[in-house]
Formats: sequence, C-alpha cells, structure tokens
Amino acid sequence: MENPAFNRAIRSFVLRQGHLTASQQRAIDEGMPRWGIEYQPQPLDLTQAFGREAPKILEIGFGMGTATAEIAAANPQNDYLGIEVHSPGVGNLFKLIAEQNLGNLRLIRHDAVEVMDHMLPDACLDGVHIFFPDPWHKKRHNKRRLIQAPFIEKLVKKIKPGGYLHAATDWEDYAIQIMEVFSNNVELQNSADGYAPRPDYRPLTKFEARGIRLGHGVWDIVFTRK
Repeated sequence: MENPAFNRAIRSFVLRQGHLTASQQRAIDEGMPRWGIEYQPQPLDLTQAFGREAPKILEIGFGMGTATAEIAAANPQNDYLGIEVHSPGVGNLFKLIAEQNLGNLRLIRHDAVEVMDHMLPDACLDGVHIFFPDPWHKKRHNKRRLIQAPFIEKLVKKIKPGGYLHAATDWEDYAIQIMEVFSNNVELQNSADGYAPRPDYRPLTKFEARGIRLGHGVWDIVFTRK
C-alpha cells in the first residue's frame, strides 16, 4: 500500500534556479517550440513527440546537459527525453541541441515525479538514466534523496521488460542505498555482479575525471527490468 504522506511530499528536485543568462533565456525561448515538450497532465505519445519509432531513453535531472548532448550525439539510433526543473540547465542544453543539430533530444522543464505520474504510459521506455542525483549528504537530509523505494516502484512500471535502469553517483553511502533499493525491487535484476563498470555510453565528465585522479570513487548501478 502506498504511503500518502510520501506521495504528497516526493519531489525530484529542490528549486534552486540560479542565474539564467541572456543566452540561456534566448535558447529556452527558441528551443521550447522546436525541442521542448510542455508539461500536461495527460499521456504523452513518445513516438509522435520524436516523429519516429526508435528506442526511448529517459534522463532524470540532466544538470547542464553536457553529458546528455554527448550521449545523444553518439547514439543517433536512440531518442532521449530529458527532464530537468532548473532553467539554466534547460537553456544550456537547448543551446547544445541547436549547435549540434541533435534531432533525437526532447526536453521537459518540470518535476520528474509529476511527469512520470501523469505523462509517461507504462512500459514506454527502453532505458532510464539518473546520473549524479543530489546526494543530500547530511544524514538528516538523506530522506530527500530521489532514489528511494516508492519512487523506483513507480519508475520501473514505465520501463519495458528487458529495459534498463542506470544510476551513477560519487557518494559511496548513496551508492549503497541505490544498490539496496534496486536489489529489493522484485521487478529488477542486476546486470552485473555488484556495481557495474561504467558503460561506454556514459561519458566521463571533467568533474568525474578530476575526482578519480584524486582517488574519489564513482559507482554505476545498472539493473534490467524482468
């Protein structure tokens, strides 16, 4: 039975808009009509949204979008739907889409939980990426972390059988939590023996490369839907 208090409280973000530059605002104004999808509380036809039949991959919380653009450019056979609430990142990714002419990317600027609940039909996704979600590293804030059992239970329903769920984090205790949440979901099975090696499709960010040089860990957790 779902916890009503959790359902009322869950959010995929905490609003921190940051400074929106003039170029980012212009990119949003120009990009939304071309590659943006407005939030509407009704089912979204992903085939129609992208204008073709192709594998559909969801990314939740793409930040500034640099890695997302790199993934989309390197995998033109797939379509990528990015969800991000923070306007500077949305603007930056629209800018990258325009510069690189990426026809296989669509963006929704809204809370991912509401998009998942109201726009994404069950079994519509071939994969989901959640890369470096906010770790909320102070123990008293751990409850704000996105990857918790009730959220994953909802998300897994949106993935086709055989599709994958890939999370990555550079916080070890969050990696342990993610592994536990994924492992306890009866609809998921681990694609690796424990943590997975970084898949080729996930680019190494400058921040991540610097952390690795300093001896910091990065953990990839990749499960498939049964």
